[in-house]
Amino acid sequence: MSENVDALAPRDEEHDPQFEPVIKLTEQVETKTNEEDEEVLFKMRAKLFRFSTESSEWKERGTGDVRLLQHKETKKVRLVMRRDKTLKVCANHVITSDMKLQPNIGSDRSWVWKVLADYSENPPTAETLAIRFANADNANQFKVEFEKAQTTNAGLKPDAPEEEAKPEEPKAEEPAPAAEEKKEETAEEKKEPEPAAAEEPAKVETETLEENKE
Repeated sequence: MSENVDALAPRDEEHDPQFEPVIKLTEQVETKTNEEDEEVLFKMRAKLFRFSTESSEWKERGTGDVRLLQHKETKKVRLVMRRDKTLKVCANHVITSDMKLQPNIGSDRSWVWKVLADYSENPPTAETLAIRFANADNANQFKVEFEKAQTTNAGLKPDAPEEEAKPEEPKAEEPAPAAEEKKEETAEEKKEPEPAAAEEPAKVETETLEENKE
């Protein structure tokens, strides 16, 4: 009689081979997120949406931690949000004073605001964003920190872009070509008596004619 044996049951004579990897990855590659020089002021889990003007509806952009990051040197604050698992950026913009958090109709745990330049996509795009939190307390806490960031950025000196343009300032100190042009003009003026030299062949011709007459 043949015995019914379960094919998935372990057997005593079953061999379990172990294979060593051919290549061992011992080196760790550092990845930069461009957030190394920034400090996290606020962090909370939320879900982000964007309004599509083409279909006139809200579309989900991702779920993850929304953070307010402040640069250690410039002190400028921006909003950054990455999706869970993939860590892909779904929101990245500077918080400006003209942004207004408006409550979403029928919800006390979500906010809507407009962004002129969101850098989560390349090139940056103007977006209408909405963010939804787990409860109203989290939404209110986000609003408080968001408005603090607006006050911080508004109080910064507007000379940050000027500092970036400072290396180009030497271009303004280029009157030298004008001086060289003046030098060239004076040199040309000095060289103007050259047309008199063009009259010399005429003198030579008259002299030769007089010699022939003699």
